[in-house]
Amino acid sequence: MALVTLTTDFGTTDPFVGIMKGVILGRAPGTTIVDLAHDLPPHDVRGGALVLRQAMPYFPRGTIHVAVIDPGVGSARRPLCVETADAFLVGPDNGVLSLAAPPADVRRIVHLTAESFFLSPRSATFHGRDIFAPVAAALAAGTAPLAFGPEVPDMEHLELPPLVYEAAGVRGEVVWVDRFGNLVTSITEEALADFRGRDVSISIRGVRLRGIATSYSSVPAGEPVAIVNSWGHLEIAVREGSAAEVLPAAVGETVRIT
Repeated sequence: MALVTLTTDFGTTDPFVGIMKGVILGRAPGTTIVDLAHDLPPHDVRGGALVLRQAMPYFPRGTIHVAVIDPGVGSARRPLCVETADAFLVGPDNGVLSLAAPPADVRRIVHLTAESFFLSPRSATFHGRDIFAPVAAALAAGTAPLAFGPEVPDMEHLELPPLVYEAAGVRGEVVWVDRFGNLVTSITEEALADFRGRDVSISIRGVRLRGIATSYSSVPAGEPVAIVNSWGHLEIAVREGSAAEVLPAAVGETVRIT
């Protein structure tokens, strides 16, 4: 049984997600569809790319991942199907697929040009319905990626902000804020290896935290805490509260470890 995931910034108030599901099920009955995320901040391509990258390893081999965070819809940006060893990714060529499909993992990238697979007439504002959902359905029905168009050598790539190593430590920044208000930083668990066993200080927005905790419950309710989260990234949280509101802080905020 084919499995399709959907990641969008469409929200659930409007019918856009449901329409995409209708297209997929109409063309590939019996397909299992998983809603990965639909309440991403509008136009947040990097946020969508991060969510897709973190979720993809937990799905069965051969899963079809559709990501539609597409502020350039209707422009010259290309629609793509990316094949890796374990999955297919379908979406716009704006970087949203790139974190989940680094170059070393990519088998082929196909520019979606075969209009026989698309809905007609095609809207300039809803390629999720007219291009990406029909292609996902065709993949679910067993169509080979090269049937959709020519293979191309590359796609747009996003890069997370580089870590800056300083004399006394390392500097990164907040790259994602989840619905709990937790601040996920660009500082990875690997980057923290040099600080293990040392007395470390984490600073953000003038707030200084001592040490990296092992759980949210390491501090009293309402207090900030630094922890390595399930993504393997340093996260700043407030127990039973929102770090984004308490500090306050947002994506792009500088975080230092010394």
